[in-house]
Amino acid sequence: MHGAIQAMGRGLDMVGKVTCTVEDFSRFGFGPAAAFGSLIAEVDSEFAGLCLFFPIFSTWRGRPGVFVQDLYVGDRFRGLGIGERLLREVASWSRARGGDYLRLEVDVENEPAQRLYQRLGITWQTKDRAHAAYGEAFVALTEGLKA
Repeated sequence: MHGAIQAMGRGLDMVGKVTCTVEDFSRFGFGPAAAFGSLIAEVDSEFAGLCLFFPIFSTWRGRPGVFVQDLYVGDRFRGLGIGERLLREVASWSRARGGDYLRLEVDVENEPAQRLYQRLGITWQTKDRAHAAYGEAFVALTEGLKA
């Protein structure tokens, strides 16, 4: 899993942004309070891909769904339908738990992924804009509670 995330960072020329460790995945990805789920694809017992996801909830829809955080298919295995299969499996996982939608974000320069998502009916949401607080901005946000 960790190797796939590092490979994704290299592929997007963002390796410096990948700061996770194997221990992070062990700590937060397993046990009764796991922060995420994952599916691993193999071809002939060899790692071929990964889909890391977690459940979400839409207050407007009143329904659960699933957010795909990372979808990765190794270079040698691209074009075999592995990414599509992983997305379909995650959507089915969510549907079995009452979910009726899937969300994800994609790097603006990752055109092959965008084409896959469009082909599968996962459309770009023109009215949404992702916002985030990381690092010092996140810490500052939490410190605003001190009174």
